[in-house]
Amino acid sequence: MMRKLLFILLSVFTLGVSAQAPKPKLVVGIMVDQMRWDYLYRYHNRYVAGGFKRLLNDGFSCENTFIPYTPTYTAAGHASVYTGSVPAFNGIVGNNWYDRSLRRSVYCTEDSSVQTVGSSSNAGKQSPKNLWANTISDELRLSTNFRNKTIAIALKDRGSILPGGHSANGAYWFDAASGGFITSTFYMTALPQWVADFNAKKLPDTYLAQSWKTLYPLNTYVQSTPDAKEYESALPGEDNTFDHSTEAITKNKYESFKYTPAANTYTFDMAKAAIKAENLGKGSFTDMLAVSFSAPDYAGHAFGPNSIEIEDMYLRLDKDLADFLNYLDVSVGKGQYLVFLTADHGAAHVPGFLAEHRLPGGVVDDAVIARQLNESIKKDFNLTNAIEYAINYQLYLNEAVLQQWGGDRNALKHYIIQKLIQYDGISQAFDLSTLGSFPLPVRVKSMVENGFNQKRSGDIQFVFKPNWFDGGTKGTTHGLWNPYDAHIPLLWYGKGIKKGKLYRQVYMTDIAPTLAGLLQIQMPNATVGEVIEEVLQGSKETIKNK
Repeated sequence: MMRKLLFILLSVFTLGVSAQAPKPKLVVGIMVDQMRWDYLYRYHNRYVAGGFKRLLNDGFSCENTFIPYTPTYTAAGHASVYTGSVPAFNGIVGNNWYDRSLRRSVYCTEDSSVQTVGSSSNAGKQSPKNLWANTISDELRLSTNFRNKTIAIALKDRGSILPGGHSANGAYWFDAASGGFITSTFYMTALPQWVADFNAKKLPDTYLAQSWKTLYPLNTYVQSTPDAKEYESALPGEDNTFDHSTEAITKNKYESFKYTPAANTYTFDMAKAAIKAENLGKGSFTDMLAVSFSAPDYAGHAFGPNSIEIEDMYLRLDKDLADFLNYLDVSVGKGQYLVFLTADHGAAHVPGFLAEHRLPGGVVDDAVIARQLNESIKKDFNLTNAIEYAINYQLYLNEAVLQQWGGDRNALKHYIIQKLIQYDGISQAFDLSTLGSFPLPVRVKSMVENGFNQKRSGDIQFVFKPNWFDGGTKGTTHGLWNPYDAHIPLLWYGKGIKKGKLYRQVYMTDIAPTLAGLLQIQMPNATVGEVIEEVLQGSKETIKNK
């Protein structure tokens, strides 16, 4: 009898220990803005041992991670990673969208009710007000009754605010007017002293003075197109040729700074300063640091995926990543932190580059399309400005005009759709209100459905042919369903993670629920993603509780 009682007590104790398995002291979410999945391997032989290779060799890589919605833009990507949800439910349908009630384009994090903190510019009039859902960072705060800390950092406001969620202790972004990190009164009324001290160092000036030279001899960049192609845009205030003499830029120099690899180094500098000053990973509860690296996106848009600028950007980012991981080893403790690294989207090849190699691709201007369609509608239906706005590969019909007209709305939509598919770069166009009956491939239809938000999306959507996009003839962009935009890296490293690779398809929206499982907390309140069980299998305590 006594032996049986001891067995029961021991069993209860063991289950209790398993349920309260040690958690990481710090979770670091790293998002690289505009990182195509293939960049992990395209430059692999030139990466150092301690950066991307450390995460790949000693961590867990989800090799087929995709974005499950369209359009694939920066704000939507950051929101979806941290909410575990899609634009249909978290409300972030793009970087901008058209607001029918305001009759203007709305920016994803704009908030006129708050003020800039840390500068005299208007760049701080931002908050997470337009984000409908909780983030994993919010849920971590809730799980500790707000006794832990969440800090979010990025050059871009949306790259900081959306990951930080609604309850961040601090979200900081770069102000190109002042050349320092700022925030808004949504978070605080004055910058912490450590941020003010960091800004006082004027590190962007130091980095600009060094210019942007290639890390290795120019002729060794054999994975890239020769330098200074005519279809590349210029670095603002400079040109498209190495060396980029950033020390000579005087006008809007901090805007130019955002395009350089040094801006990544600067973001890491700020992350280290936050860890030290906020004592992240030193308390009784798991803290979170959300860091987004915006420079690859600025440079990617300007120069394209096959440029020497992008190859050099990633070789330098890799070295910075290695240095940062070493910093975490020392400041938090090796094996005491958890890192995930992913991206918000990829990028298409520059059409001019494709044309050089007889590969298909092209550009379309949706503003021109909307204007031409309105001219045709005026002629055939006697309606003026029937299309009110074009954005996110969608057309918004003018409700006031249509109500006054009182004609057959479906006939008008059919007319517009038939006109759209006559454009060379457009492969499909459809009425979003009847999407269920339109014969799209299941994968693409699912992405459109996940991206459709009844309150914020348009009426008619069009889909481009592969490697066609809305833009100009120089540089590139992103936003489409295609793998070059939607296939992203996802690496896990640190406490509770065993090394390995997963080749089944998973999604950006699976990151937050997987983190929730690892941290043993509630998943965000609009989560549609699923736990990636293979990642959790690195934790024996989790397996015991399954």
